[in-house]
Amino acid sequence: MDLTAALPTFVVTLREGVEAALVVGIVLACLSKAGQARLNPWVYGGIGAGLAGSVLVGVLLSGVLAALNQSQQSYAPVLKQALEAGFGLVAIALLSWMLVWMTRQARSLKSEVEGAVTSALQQDGAGWGVFGLVAIAVLREGFETVLFLAAQFQEGLTPALGAVAGLIGAVIIGILLFQLGVKINLKRFFQIMGVLLLLIVSGLVISMLRHVDMAIAAWVQLRPDSANLCLSAGPSCVLGPQVWDARAVLPDKQFPGVLLKALLGYRDQLYLGQAIAYLAFLGTVGWLYFQSLSPTAKTAAPNSPTPQGR
Repeated sequence: MDLTAALPTFVVTLREGVEAALVVGIVLACLSKAGQARLNPWVYGGIGAGLAGSVLVGVLLSGVLAALNQSQQSYAPVLKQALEAGFGLVAIALLSWMLVWMTRQARSLKSEVEGAVTSALQQDGAGWGVFGLVAIAVLREGFETVLFLAAQFQEGLTPALGAVAGLIGAVIIGILLFQLGVKINLKRFFQIMGVLLLLIVSGLVISMLRHVDMAIAAWVQLRPDSANLCLSAGPSCVLGPQVWDARAVLPDKQFPGVLLKALLGYRDQLYLGQAIAYLAFLGTVGWLYFQSLSPTAKTAAPNSPTPQGR
């Protein structure tokens, strides 16, 4: 079994999972400090609810795509490609937002979570407040991962294995930090994961545009009167001329091409529209991300930094 397709989802799930683990760890620490450890089961319940909600969304999305893949309806190929393009677009938007915005807000994460826990403890039904806080945090990270998995549907079940491995890795890091007190340089961890995520999401831009192109081509095939939607009569409908064809030299389904595809977005066939979008996305979001790492981009706060040292 080729596990290369599991690498992107492993990176995404590991990073997202560690984010959620930090929130959970801060909540548990706040409850312990406030002498409210009796509410810990509500925290674990929130974790379970968030994971269950993420799995449910994933099952629904994969079920829809599988049904379209097996459907004999004439418009099924169009809908399948359009949905995969849509999932890819939403995943790109959410992961990019998380990469840039969450990096900017990292220093205030601890104070925000502590404030939310304190507010919940002052209300009636504090358990439900804690439950909701944790469930939303886990569901938010899980939803981003599920959308990324849906965008990788054509790779089969292998990406799901990467997601499971990433989740296990996040749990281990959380235990090391909050249960065993192991010192981990999470600032460097998130920086490395951030660069990898930036490259992976840039590759997702290429896949998303290819799905758009295939959806339009499938529509034109069904509706010849819409032929004007295609800008060319070549192998690409709307992506322009081919930039390169390296299938004979470095195929993206064999090592090392498959590794470059998983981590860098490499394709053995690339069209002009994909190349422009890839470079534009990488340049724009990459610039915003590295700007967010600058000390001047972070909001100064009197509170101590979060446990991840970000």
